[in-house]
Amino acid sequence: MDSEDFGKLPPTKLFFRCAVPAVITSVFGALYSVVDGIFVGRCLGESALAAINLVMPIIFVVDALANMIATGSSVNMSILMGQEKREEASRVFSFSVKFILGFSCVVSVLGLVFAEPFVVLIAPGASEQAIEFSAEYLRVFSIFGPLIPIYFATDNFLRVCGKVKFSMIIGIMTQVLNVVLDFVLIVLLHQGVWAAAAGSAISIVLGSVITLAAFRGKRMEVYYTRENIPLQRFFRIIANGSSEFFSNIAVSVMSVIMNLFLLRYGGTTAVAAFSIVMYVDSIVGMLNFGICDSLQPAISYCCGARSFGRMKAIFRRVLIASVATSVIAFGFMFFAGPSVAAIFIREGDTELMKVSVTAIKIFSFSYLVGWIDMCFSSFFTAVDRPVRSLVLSLFGTLVFPVTFLYVLTAFWELNGVWLMSCTAAFASAILALALAIPLKLEA
Repeated sequence: MDSEDFGKLPPTKLFFRCAVPAVITSVFGALYSVVDGIFVGRCLGESALAAINLVMPIIFVVDALANMIATGSSVNMSILMGQEKREEASRVFSFSVKFILGFSCVVSVLGLVFAEPFVVLIAPGASEQAIEFSAEYLRVFSIFGPLIPIYFATDNFLRVCGKVKFSMIIGIMTQVLNVVLDFVLIVLLHQGVWAAAAGSAISIVLGSVITLAAFRGKRMEVYYTRENIPLQRFFRIIANGSSEFFSNIAVSVMSVIMNLFLLRYGGTTAVAAFSIVMYVDSIVGMLNFGICDSLQPAISYCCGARSFGRMKAIFRRVLIASVATSVIAFGFMFFAGPSVAAIFIREGDTELMKVSVTAIKIFSFSYLVGWIDMCFSSFFTAVDRPVRSLVLSLFGTLVFPVTFLYVLTAFWELNGVWLMSCTAAFASAILALALAIPLKLEA
């Protein structure tokens, strides 16, 4: 399949062509995440689980900046390709690769030098062991840092070119390699937190090398070029990717705030329980994201080609699939989540098990409406409506969660932290629908 199929295949057939590989990749990614969490939780313990959760906001901030360029570029490239402007799309692609690689090198140096101060800054009250583990994890990631963010960007670019199966194969390969490395380093060789970081980093770097090489020699619809892009286009890329950027930044900020509340009301045990919730969530939570993300290039392509009726037909299928997966996700999270959580916890750790089960059951209700803002935010970005997407992302990932976190914990303390996800998702759904109603696209 190539990008021209975005404008030719019947909407339902196109949906399955794009969504199925993305869902398969998401499932494998979720399984990798779960297995990774099992290795860390079972072999390294509660402090290691908490440490990885504490350091993730820093890694997310770096990925957010790279993702901003990648998402903005992908939308711009898809629209240009819909307008049959391949050379301009290639300039956007080349600029994005060079920008992300350069930025990643600078950030990696900062991570190596300031790993521990960063962790101490964002996790006051964490145990010394958790801080030590977090800094160790961050330093290892920083060593491989220059080639980590570019992997996720080039994955976007593969899908822009219609290479969804190739993207799936690379994704599965990196995830399987990660599991193998974790098993060897943590389970067989009894290494520490650095091994969990190394397993993830090495597998991602290999994926980066393969995807970067795939675009050499004009074998893809976009290719490397020495030509730069106009400053105006660069600003448009920033605008298109701004919602993804602020969404990811907000998630990182929210993670820091969540950790502060968790440490306050439940200590390291609550942070570890939240880590388990996120591992279980990764099984089901990424499915909707995979569906929305996989169809974004097709929607942008149709927007560029001014095939607005076709574009809306594709989006309707995204909404239907998201409703179905969300209902299934709720059922799985509510009924099977506690059983899955048990495999992350050492025998005899009854307090961590009790807190985790409560958190998972309450969190599961967020799936019933959480799909709405995700779908519409992705759609707004795809059709070049960055302001709407930005507003929805900021309120959905930061404003509503922070507001409800302060209000609910005042009454229910730790349970208020878990309830926040449900109430914030409901508020975000209302805002998404309010922003969608006045949106006018040419029929």
